Amino acid sequence: MSENETRKAASSWLNVAVDYGPLLVFLGVYRWNAPAEPNAVSEVAAIIAGTAAFMVAAVAALAISKWRLGKVSPMLWFSTALIVGFGSLTIFFGDPTFVQLKPTIIYASFGVGLLVGYATGRALLKILLEAAFEGLSEEGWLNLSRNWGVFFLLLSGLNEALRAQLDFEGWLWAKIWVFLPVTFLFTFSQIPLLYRHGMSFEDAEDAGDEPPTVG
Repeated sequence: MSENETRKAASSWLNVAVDYGPLLVFLGVYRWNAPAEPNAVSEVAAIIAGTAAFMVAAVAALAISKWRLGKVSPMLWFSTALIVGFGSLTIFFGDPTFVQLKPTIIYASFGVGLLVGYATGRALLKILLEAAFEGLSEEGWLNLSRNWGVFFLLLSGLNEALRAQLDFEGWLWAKIWVFLPVTFLFTFSQIPLLYRHGMSFEDAEDAGDEPPTVG
C-alpha cells in the first residue's frame, strides 16, 4: 500500500470514529449506569449520565477532526450543535425524548434541504461535503444530493418508528446495528452513480469509505 493510500485509509477510519465514537461512548456509559432491575429513577439517571458523556465525546470528536484532518465539515458542526442542545434539554428535563428526537431532526433537515436544493438546481451536498469527490460532474453532484435527500428522509422516519417501538437501550443499539450498516450499504450503492458522472473507479471506491453520517 502506497503512502497516499495509507493516508486515505487512516482518514476514512478517523471519519468513522469521529461520527460513531460519541455514540459508542453514550452506549457504554449508559450501560455502566443502567440499573440491574427496573427502576425509573435509576434509569433516568443512567440516561442523563450517558447523555452528558455523549455531549463531551461529541465536542472532543469535533476537536479531533479539526486537529487531525485540519477541518470540520458543516454536517459535523450541525450535528454537534444539536447533540449539545438536545443533550442539555435531556439533562435539564430528565427526559430522553429530546436526545432521541435529535437524529430525526437532523435527518429531516438535511433531507428536506437537499431535495429543495435539487428542485432548484443546486447540489447542496457538494457544499456539505466540501467538494470531497474530486472529478464528479455537476450533474453527478445533483443526482447524489437527490438520492441522499430521499435517504435522509427515510432515516428520519425509521428513527421515529424505532423510537416508538423500542425501549431506550434498544433504540441505542439500533443506532449501531441498524443505522450504521444501512448507511454503509446505501453509500456503496451510490458508487455506480459516481463512476458514471466523472469519478475514476478508484476514487469512487474511496468515496464509499466515507458516508456523510450525521447521527
